[in-house]
Amino acid sequence: MAKIIHYRSKCIGCNICFEMQPEYWRLSKKDGKATLVNSHLKKDTHILEIPFESIELSKQTADHCPVKVIKVF
Repeated sequence: MAKIIHYRSKCIGCNICFEMQPEYWRLSKKDGKATLVNSHLKKDTHILEIPFESIELSKQTADHCPVKVIKVF
């Protein structure tokens, strides 16, 4: 399995992640930042395991993030 890592505290809520992968992302109505759906929190970092089939699009999504707070491993 691969992982998406999201540093939510630095997110600016641009919405590109939701537009590219709505199955993994939502925008919070409370603060307007992106939320990685079904992720778990570890030291202020949100982590989600994803299938290998999703790696390429997830990497493209991370590349489009203007503040580079999404990583894919």
